[in-house]
Amino acid sequence: MIGREIRLAARPVGEPKPSDFEIASVEVPEPEQGQVLVRNVVLSVDPYMRGRMSEAKSYAESYRVGEVMWGGAVGSVLKSTVDGFEPGDFLLHNLGWREYAVVDTAQARKVDPSVAPLSAYVGILGMTGLTAYVGVVDIASLKPGDHVFVSGAAGAVGSAAGQIARLRGAARVIGSAGSAEKVRYLKEELGFDEAFNYKDGPVADQLRAAAPDGVDLYFDNVGGDHLEAAIGAMNRYGRVAMCGAISQYNSTSAPPGPRNLGKVVGWRLRLQGYIVSDHYDRMRDFIAEAGEWVRTGQLKYAETIVEGIENAPEAFMDMLSGKNTGKMIVSL
Repeated sequence: MIGREIRLAARPVGEPKPSDFEIASVEVPEPEQGQVLVRNVVLSVDPYMRGRMSEAKSYAESYRVGEVMWGGAVGSVLKSTVDGFEPGDFLLHNLGWREYAVVDTAQARKVDPSVAPLSAYVGILGMTGLTAYVGVVDIASLKPGDHVFVSGAAGAVGSAAGQIARLRGAARVIGSAGSAEKVRYLKEELGFDEAFNYKDGPVADQLRAAAPDGVDLYFDNVGGDHLEAAIGAMNRYGRVAMCGAISQYNSTSAPPGPRNLGKVVGWRLRLQGYIVSDHYDRMRDFIAEAGEWVRTGQLKYAETIVEGIENAPEAFMDMLSGKNTGKMIVSL
């Protein structure tokens, strides 16, 4: 059996380009004891993958030039050597960016397409949703009545974070996004109290107008001018969950700020970074709460779906430039 996979052809300098990827056809191995062979159905495309394309030391292992990239995926079992895993079962695993994968069942879990679409398990009911939940509930310690600001709020994690804050009792939820249509989506479909297009003017000015009573909790997906603006708008004892800094992922020089970190001391602010893989013990609690929200339509999610593994690099590049709304998915 022959399957296609996406490999890292070169380490990007600045924004990734098509020549940084290559598609290869490989022979698919047979599963050994403890393994299953799956045909992937959906692949996850995530911002953290940009960091793995670099050799720089990070929390995650770097992709290797000339070898297949990897990431979250859901696949259908074709062959199994493990009791309890049968052909036709669907598994969530981390061997995406290929059409077929031999998966150790100890590093996978079954998912049920009758409960939610398969794409939801690499999105709102998977790592994406858990990232938002942990950031809002655990890292930034949301309190009822908080005024919350979410940057990158029309993306997969940001859109979930804003809704979770609202469902958990926030008094006001504000979001930033990169187009008028995304601003409309946040306000009219997801229930954000206010939203603005960061391209329309200085973020600090727009945030000040949108949050006249200040910000108690900031969920940071962007960094840079958004983080500086949020610090400037923070109320005393404000908390920041530092989830990502997508504005800097393609940068070739250090960012200029934030330039107002002195406020952190006087206002007793708490800024904390986190990595979702440290918090998988919270998945059960998250699913118990968020699963009901999704089932009842209280927690909404959007997906931008690209067809075909050959288009995974383009989907990734589009995601980094903000062309997606909600979760970027590659369907096979």
